[in-house]
Amino acid sequence: MGSEAKPGKAAMKGWAQRYLNLSFVAGFLLVLLTYVVLSQPQRFAAISTTTSPNAVAKMAPRVTAAEHRKSAATEAPGETGEEKKEQMKPEASGNQDQDEKQQGQEEETWRTKDEDSAATVTATEEPRTKRDDRDVQLSEEAKVVCNRDGPFSDTCEVTGDVRINGSALSVTLLPSSRQETTSRRQQWKIRPYSRRTMTDIREVTVTQLASADEASAAPACTVTHEVPAIVFALGGLTGNYFHDFSDALVPLFVASRRYGGEVLFLVSNIQPWWLAKYGAVVRRLSKYDAVDLDKDNQTRCFRHVSVGLRLTKEFDIAAGKNNPLSMPDFTAFLRETYSLPRNSPTKISLGATGSNDDNQKPRLMLIHRSHYRKLLNVPEIVAAAESAGFAVTISDPRFDVRISDLAKSVNSFDVLMGVHGAGLTNAAFLPPGGVVIQVVPYGKMEGLARTDFGEPVKDMGLEYLEYSVSAQESSLLEMLGPEHLVIKDPEAVHRSGWDKVAEYYLGKQDVRLDVERFRPTLDKAMEYLRQR
Repeated sequence: MGSEAKPGKAAMKGWAQRYLNLSFVAGFLLVLLTYVVLSQPQRFAAISTTTSPNAVAKMAPRVTAAEHRKSAATEAPGETGEEKKEQMKPEASGNQDQDEKQQGQEEETWRTKDEDSAATVTATEEPRTKRDDRDVQLSEEAKVVCNRDGPFSDTCEVTGDVRINGSALSVTLLPSSRQETTSRRQQWKIRPYSRRTMTDIREVTVTQLASADEASAAPACTVTHEVPAIVFALGGLTGNYFHDFSDALVPLFVASRRYGGEVLFLVSNIQPWWLAKYGAVVRRLSKYDAVDLDKDNQTRCFRHVSVGLRLTKEFDIAAGKNNPLSMPDFTAFLRETYSLPRNSPTKISLGATGSNDDNQKPRLMLIHRSHYRKLLNVPEIVAAAESAGFAVTISDPRFDVRISDLAKSVNSFDVLMGVHGAGLTNAAFLPPGGVVIQVVPYGKMEGLARTDFGEPVKDMGLEYLEYSVSAQESSLLEMLGPEHLVIKDPEAVHRSGWDKVAEYYLGKQDVRLDVERFRPTLDKAMEYLRQR
């Protein structure tokens, strides 16, 4: 017992050091475990909040009915047709006449179902969306197809993981999982209005990223939509009744009709008065409230986005392998939208044209302009039309007439007649098989007249008749004299540029029809209706 060895001082010191080291490690692990446990609720809470970059906002910014009511009272366009005309670019518009301001300032509240829209699809609260809490995952498909070859418009079709920053007007396509590593970043500038020459319209930047590194730096989705989107701009020449149809309604119909309402409109340079005026049409093309793109602070993600509206022909639809739609489809859509009852003209019974009962006669609407290019002898024209067998009504639609009321009125007629101008746009509401008589102003204006109305009217399935005004029927002869270049040589005036053409032949000319010279045109219209 007395011989048992005891540890020396060196051994005791080493044992104490090891004990202290183990205690330090155990304490550190205990502190670390406590930190991890306590931090978990905060981390999960951060993921669930709507301010997270990858969370979905419950309510996307929209233009509400109340905002539109307020905007319609304060933001209605102040430009006249003449002011619009000064903005025209001949190479973009085919020397398009800038006519009177839109003839029907509709006062219906956008997104409110009313008597104008019996066929209207009621807007849903939100486009279909889903949460997007995932990290960047490359899609299997990523494709941008841009078309800059058209006579008027530039457009892009973007498919894949598409992300839109509205306020920046940027459309970003992430690369696909199958994309070549040698691919390079590409970018396009697209003016989303249907005429690329409208330089006051902001451009949209379409970017196709080339690598996963670029994709990781892309803005995270705050809203992911299950429906496609169409990005387009208003403004430009809209506000002129003809251009409301030619530049916006017809191209928007072509771009969106295939989706059956399941598409979201992202609108730059939004014009609340315009969306209110044509609300019945817009509601049938999209079930969802349009997004004011310039004020949108979301990053919206889609599988497919169309950027820009494509205009191929004035107030017309160019048929093609990628477009099954036609102008009869558009006019049928309008008749459904505004619940127009007539799908054919009046059937003329034997002796009806000689009857004293106007209900048995084909009806002719005479558009009487109250400003430039007005008819100076309306009573004589009415008498000539009545002697040809028509029941005649003179129409000068008010600035604030509702489109629905105007459409129903025009649809009740068989013939629409007027001097070249925006009022002839109402041909879209005539029953199929009706007749349009365009009085073409003096000054070699037949090409413009046929482009704007002649060809579209025929493509609608209507009969088109044209009457060219002679120098003797034009007020320019009395105003300028027979030796003035405007009278003697209209072709020289055309060669001098669009400004003089618009100034004289469209802006300073009125018409006094020679009713005897005009009578055969009325007879042709009646004969056409008889033969139907």
